[in-house]
Amino acid sequence: MPIIILFCLTLLTLALGLVFLRLFRGPGLPDRVVALELFATITVGIIGLLAIATDIALLLDAAIVMALMSFMATIGFARFVERGGPRDD
Repeated sequence: MPIIILFCLTLLTLALGLVFLRLFRGPGLPDRVVALELFATITVGIIGLLAIATDIALLLDAAIVMALMSFMATIGFARFVERGGPRDD
């Protein structure tokens, strides 16, 4: 089992590097927001794998909090785009 966890952590780390590349080279704001959402999702996966590997249940709570915060940030960005950008209401 540790070999599989190590392999998965390696793949997730590689994916994280590719997401950073998209984050810095993204042509527009929506591309960067999608990259941040994917970054948060991969981070939740890494935390989940570390929780399995170390058998610490508290890490799962941290993963859930991270996923919820990422979801709320995505909702906030969607509302921002829906309203057409910054306005003085």
